[in-house]
Amino acid sequence: MSSKTKIVVLRTKELIYTGIFVALGILLIILLVCMFAPKNKTTETNATVSQYTPGVYTSSLSLNNQAIDVEVVVDSDQIKSVRFVNLEDSVATMYPLMAPAMENLAEQVVANQGVTGLSYDQSSQYTSMALTEAISSALQKAVPKK
Repeated sequence: MSSKTKIVVLRTKELIYTGIFVALGILLIILLVCMFAPKNKTTETNATVSQYTPGVYTSSLSLNNQAIDVEVVVDSDQIKSVRFVNLEDSVATMYPLMAPAMENLAEQVVANQGVTGLSYDQSSQYTSMALTEAISSALQKAVPKK
């Protein structure tokens, strides 16, 4: 009776290494599936889309070779404030309707969160229109590029 008995010798060190490599291979496959699997599109569209890039934006308005800077402060969702920056006394004296017109427009822009639907005082209509253009120009800088 000659039976062909085969003896298999397994070393525990080789079994441990094989088990570790199999586990790492499975982990790698799981990570690749997680990384490259299509994402749920509703979570991307429901994420808060910011209307503005937060910051301080300025725009210049030129009157008789005098530069008047208009500053608009925005956060990601709303307009915080609108004001003049470095308004010289000579400019304020030469154009006395500038400061009241800016105060009126600043209140309306912050309340409306934009330059649409603003009402102008009849005495400072053209001043208000020029200031509205400067505010609009500063807000265009705050809109994120796509």
